[in-house]
Amino acid sequence: MEQEKIVSIEDRIPKLKQHRKQKTNKRLIAFLCLFFVLIFLVIYFQSPLSKISVVEVKGNSHSSKETILMQSGISAGTGFWNLDGGQAEREVKKLKEIKSAQVLKTFPNKVTVQVEEYKRVAYAEKNGSYMPILENGIVLPADKASLPSDAPILINWNDADQIQEMASALLEIPKPIASSISEIYHAPEKNDSWHITLYMNEGFVISGSVRNIAEKIKDYPSIVSQLKPGSKGIIHMEVGTYFESYDKPAGTKDNPEQGVKTNETQG
Repeated sequence: MEQEKIVSIEDRIPKLKQHRKQKTNKRLIAFLCLFFVLIFLVIYFQSPLSKISVVEVKGNSHSSKETILMQSGISAGTGFWNLDGGQAEREVKKLKEIKSAQVLKTFPNKVTVQVEEYKRVAYAEKNGSYMPILENGIVLPADKASLPSDAPILINWNDADQIQEMASALLEIPKPIASSISEIYHAPEKNDSWHITLYMNEGFVISGSVRNIAEKIKDYPSIVSQLKPGSKGIIHMEVGTYFESYDKPAGTKDNPEQGVKTNETQG
């Protein structure tokens, strides 16, 4: 029994030695891996690879890439890992035209600034210049002298609250109809300080109120489709909705019950 035990222990000694050797080898491999990782990191942070080399700006239509990057503080050569994306986003959102901003970092050295701009819903005309009006009602300084074609022109608007109300109404108007609006005049009347006159690209004039124009103007395509080709006139959308032709006999008045009407003739 004792001999068997002795033999058994002797048989195990080589295996124990082998196990210890394997354990030592694993430690050595782990140490070498850590060593080379540290060497790589030192080289990486000392090399141009750790600096931002590619900067992209996406989503901007009116704000220039240069303006956005200057506001963000991001530039090529800045440390990739030193960049505070959250701070850069907050700075970019301080620009009046920027609704949201997101800074995306792509290893090893690329940064993308993704922005969303406020929509330009109209332009306010002043002394021959056109000031963009954003969807939140903010009026920007004039940025173009030529006649803009991407939104209607607001003429005779001086009150900031009324401009903001008009901007909100334009957002609610279906895009195909909004694209047909050329000019919007603020034309206050005795009983309605919100009265407006809209000039359409098709040659029609709409008389209405800021307060309900977004709902009333939805009938515009239906009204136009019922008119005879070549008809021109005023589409009244104040209370009842009806068409007043320019060709009516002088001195006569249209009756709201005559002409083209929509289903909504009241309110």
